[in-house]
Amino acid sequence: MLYRITHQIRYVYSAAVFLEPHVFRLRPRCDAAQQVKEFSMSIEPKPTGRHDFLDSEENNATCLWFDELVNSLTVSTLFEVETRGTNPFGYLVTDDAFFQLPVHYRDTDAASLALHLATVDQKSSVYMLAKSVMDDTEGRTIDFLSLLCTLIYQNYKTEIRLEGPPHPPAITIEQRRGSCRDFALLYIAACRSVGLAARFVSGYQEGVENMEHPHLHAWAEVYIPGGGWRGYDPTHGLAVSDRHIALAASHEPAGAAPVQGTLRGNDVTAKMDYTISITTIST
Repeated sequence: MLYRITHQIRYVYSAAVFLEPHVFRLRPRCDAAQQVKEFSMSIEPKPTGRHDFLDSEENNATCLWFDELVNSLTVSTLFEVETRGTNPFGYLVTDDAFFQLPVHYRDTDAASLALHLATVDQKSSVYMLAKSVMDDTEGRTIDFLSLLCTLIYQNYKTEIRLEGPPHPPAITIEQRRGSCRDFALLYIAACRSVGLAARFVSGYQEGVENMEHPHLHAWAEVYIPGGGWRGYDPTHGLAVSDRHIALAASHEPAGAAPVQGTLRGNDVTAKMDYTISITTIST
């Protein structure tokens, strides 16, 4: 699929402020599953400096800095991206130990994936959820990943919450509702509780029914030997294919945030709004 996407983010401040350096992760990643064909970013007011780089988790990032007081900040991107992952199950598991849960990565993978793994209390509600799914699938890893995704989609109510970090997974389980980032974090925690490396992804999704005003989206990726990072979207109960466009991925949600930065000002409030347009150019 080939998409053209425009994304504008605008901050308006109640008084003039000094912006500390801001980091934006708004350029989609390039890998085997998606390729950026063209990309442009415009900033108002014009920054004093700009630096494009790869962050510590190899996400495309842009640092902007300013020397003068500003009353607003607008960042606009326009790009075309081709997604190629038409079959989310088109791979072979190359480590026999990964057919059955719980799993353990070999030394080399375990070292590089350390931030994406975690020890989970086996009395916690997250582990009990994972164990229930593991029992239902008789420990088959790929079946576990699919059923966990479906279970969250079918049994938890989706809500749109534009601000704030994800809720802790235990809160999402207790309330049985949440935003896409809440469900992604719950999915990640459940996977980690059975030994699977998992990470948080931010980006866009095309083709959601009844979505007149697209929002940024969040989902999870799980590392499978032979398959690499495989995407699962518990908000919609599906394995990720060519209708998701990834911006950034991290072992924690903050590391995949599209915008990071602070400001200096006394008793200043900020208002943020945004517009996103996703157009399918070709299939």
